[in-house]
Amino acid sequence: MNGPSPLPGEESGPVRLTAWVRGRVQGVGFRWHTRARALAIGGLRGFALNLADGRVQVVAEGDAERCRLLLEWLRSDDTPGRVTGVTEIWDTPRGGYEGFAVR
Repeated sequence: MNGPSPLPGEESGPVRLTAWVRGRVQGVGFRWHTRARALAIGGLRGFALNLADGRVQVVAEGDAERCRLLLEWLRSDDTPGRVTGVTEIWDTPRGGYEGFAVR
């Protein structure tokens, strides 16, 4: 008998995290710091992108635990600017990223 399905972000193996970060997150180096954090965690591919509505979109693909670490950092007080909220969705990886880019 199988147990309950994992909660979002509790999967194991490769996943795709898409997060939308709200607050004062543009013009403060948020995308660059996100890239640096993703590189420090290691094994993540994707990007950070400023959106026209003032949010930053972060897409990260890699091991589920590494994606969870990035999400925890996005929600922490250690980010530049001021994050007021983060919305995320979890999916299967699509691939096609060379590394972690600032767009």
